[in-house]
Amino acid sequence: MDLSSLEIFRAVALECSVTRAAQRLQRAQSNVTTRIRQLEDELGTPLFLRDGKRMTLTDRGQAFLAYSERLLALADEARQAMHPGQPAGRLRLGSMESTAASRLPGPLANFHGRCPEVELEVRTGTSQALVEAVQAGRLDCALVAWPRGQEDIADLGLDAQPVFKEELVLVLPAGHPPVETPADVQVRGLAGFAEGCTYRQIAENWLSADGRPLPNVQQVGSYHAILACVAAGSCVGILPRSVLELLREPPRLRQRSLQWLDTLLVWRQGYATASFEAFRAALATA
Repeated sequence: MDLSSLEIFRAVALECSVTRAAQRLQRAQSNVTTRIRQLEDELGTPLFLRDGKRMTLTDRGQAFLAYSERLLALADEARQAMHPGQPAGRLRLGSMESTAASRLPGPLANFHGRCPEVELEVRTGTSQALVEAVQAGRLDCALVAWPRGQEDIADLGLDAQPVFKEELVLVLPAGHPPVETPADVQVRGLAGFAEGCTYRQIAENWLSADGRPLPNVQQVGSYHAILACVAAGSCVGILPRSVLELLREPPRLRQRSLQWLDTLLVWRQGYATASFEAFRAALATA
């Protein structure tokens, strides 16, 4: 088991295909197939379920992928540590959907212009999932909303830095009466992302204040879907005002400002590479 084998395994796991993995790695398909079989023989367990040309991870394969990503990340960090003034290698960034859409395009363009040698990977998810991925070494850093604050982040073995401040807005159907308190909300549905989304948690806490029942959550996968559900009259939603401002023609919805919340850049304590420091600098100039 060497780093090359881990890179091949990771590519097949992400592509779910030997053919696409071989294209991505610029290797012969036969070489990729052989290396995967050798790795499975060495580990003494199948890593993939094979359905025709489709490859899906077994439970053991899923566990091994987590170890592989951590080992590959540590190896890349070690290489970068040997050249502290030269941003290069790979930087794996996690981000909330809203931040990726409204805040990152400028800083990422700036970062790429300054550090073209860095291979940047961007993944989106809920704040809880992103924090867990940074802890586990699957991501190098992430942009998250964390209402429990930076002290709580430190307890998780992470460092944090505020980079953006967002105004969170409760959106309601256009014909809804004005809202001052949770008791004024007449719609009992809440359109939101999966559990682990900090913004959803804030909306649930606010709507269920004073002993009111938790709202019925309609889980969706995008802010456009949240706005569509609200416009249809069946739900309320929560999102940063910066996302609303991206829309050329925002839907005519009633809005109620809820609170301001920092977006934090989080990373593992002790993690420091030239690529990461350059990315922090790009965020600071946003």
